Order: sequence, then structure tokens, then C-alpha cells
Amino acid sequence: MAGIACTRLTMAYGSTVAIRDVNLQLPDGGLLALVGPSGAGKTTLLQAMAGQLRPAAGSVSVGGRPAGSREVPIGYVPQVESIDWDFPITVSEVVLQGRADRSGPWPWAGRVERRECGEVLERLGLGDLARRRIAELSGGQQQRVFLARALFRRPVALLLDEPTSGADVGTKRDILNLLFELNAAGTTVVLTTHDLNGVATHLPRVAMVRGAVVADGRPSEVFTPQTLFATFGAEMAVFRHGPLLLAAEAPGHALDHDHEVRHAGEQMLVGSRS
Repeated sequence: MAGIACTRLTMAYGSTVAIRDVNLQLPDGGLLALVGPSGAGKTTLLQAMAGQLRPAAGSVSVGGRPAGSREVPIGYVPQVESIDWDFPITVSEVVLQGRADRSGPWPWAGRVERRECGEVLERLGLGDLARRRIAELSGGQQQRVFLARALFRRPVALLLDEPTSGADVGTKRDILNLLFELNAAGTTVVLTTHDLNGVATHLPRVAMVRGAVVADGRPSEVFTPQTLFATFGAEMAVFRHGPLLLAAEAPGHALDHDHEVRHAGEQMLVGSRS
């Protein structure tokens, strides 16, 4: 099946345009990061792909069908800040919600669904927490619960809004490794992030967003002083030394070397002036 296709997509909230005239094609089994400053339209674009928002103009399709079609299940993981963690619900109940729209005539999960729910929780290291309330979990555990809910849908596309935000180094690594594993098995993955070093440069493709798509391609191709300034509004210098790509906020060029990352034999560092 086709992957994700945004065609002249414009999204608006009333008279306020969030993103305008986006043309973005991601093949089936693709892996893409959406990067940009807060308020740039990344979450809006992700929700449009999930079929949660209706376009003001243009279209978005997943698997050759309109986004949100029941024939093409999509797993959506929202930002942790948008979730009411005090709501009295258990881990397994959250995960089982992933198929609420396909539960059939009965309002409760059957034996097969409960077994599969347990398998997903075990896969994410949450098997012992199935009956725990989500308010009792750590931040990293909470993030994985909603990832489990998305995976429980058996999605053809997995859309994640800041999946590693606030996570510790170990949790961040585990989440990324799982996403790479799912993608290698054929799942299309799109995520938003502010973490240029820790996330975006691990991926083969990045779309830089600020009310529109400023640039789209490999990190080594799209992270230039011009596109970084157009996206983030900050002057940044980019240095290349063979396979090494360095970017730092001018004029200090100070780099945070704790954030060194690697992708396909290529190193990339993005740091701010200190």
C-alpha cells in the first residue's frame, strides 16, 4: 500500500492558519521526523495524518485512503503533557482502548484481546504493571503505556508526538530502538521532536516545519545555516569534516558533546552557544 501523502494540505483553527500548502510524500515503511520550534505546526500536521483534524484545504491519505479511515489503522501517541494522568484508569484499560473502535457489539474485551494486550505490555517491559493506575507510574512508564496502546491497534502507520520528551537516557534509547525495530518490520513511522541530536539525526529523513515545510530530506542535506535560520530563527553555523557534520549557534560555536549521535556512518552534532 501507499504510505502517507499530504497534497497541498492547509490546516487552520478558525481564521488562523497553522500550516499552509504542505506537499509531503512518505512511502510505505518510511521513517520521518518533523522538527521545528513550538507553535510551528508539527502537532497539527501529525494530527492531520492521524485523521483527527479536518483539512481546511488539500488532502492527506494513509495507505491510499483518507486519513482516519477504519480500513487503515493508525497508532497515535500524543504528547505526555496533553494527558490527564489523574484519571482513574489502569494500564491494561488504557491499552485496550486502542481497539475501542473495533470492539464489536460488546463493551468489554474478549479473551484474545486481553492476551494480546498482555503480550504488548510484556514487549514494552510493562507486564507487571497491567493493573497499576497510570498516575502511579513514572514518566517513562507512562510514555510506554500510550505507545503500547498505539501498537495494540496493529497499525500500518505509527504517529508519535514528542515520544522521548522528558524521558531519561535509557528510556529514550529503548523507545528509539523499538521504533527502529517496528519500522524495519514494515511499519511507517512519523514523529515530532525538538531533540535534533538525540532523535532527528538517527533518522534517514527530516522535514523542517514552520507553518509550512521549509526543507525535507536527509539531515546532512537539510541542516544548513539557511534552513536552520528559516526554521528556528537563530543563526547557526554548520561545519563539515569528512563524515562529521557540526552545527552550533553562532558566533560561539559551542557544542554539547554529550549529544553525539550516529546515523549510517555519519556523525552529527547540533549545539547552542554557551
